[in-house]
Amino acid sequence: MAHQPDQNDAAGGPARPVYPHVHVQLSGGNGNAYAIIAAVSRALRRDVGADAAAAFTASAESCGSYDELLQLAMITVDVS
Repeated sequence: MAHQPDQNDAAGGPARPVYPHVHVQLSGGNGNAYAIIAAVSRALRRDVGADAAAAFTASAESCGSYDELLQLAMITVDVS
């Protein structure tokens, strides 16, 4: 993802994910960063396409922290 959307909408609330129709359940699963990248990439590949999955993976691999990765996941897909 070359451009990451703002994390807040115009009203100051949380922004909708780029792909709100793509759902990934992270709670109760493996919290390892690579497991998160794999789960989001798999869902994107399935529901959007390989290009979206590759773009997410590239952005995720450049995250500087675990929190940044979680934020990227939450602004990309619907996470629970």
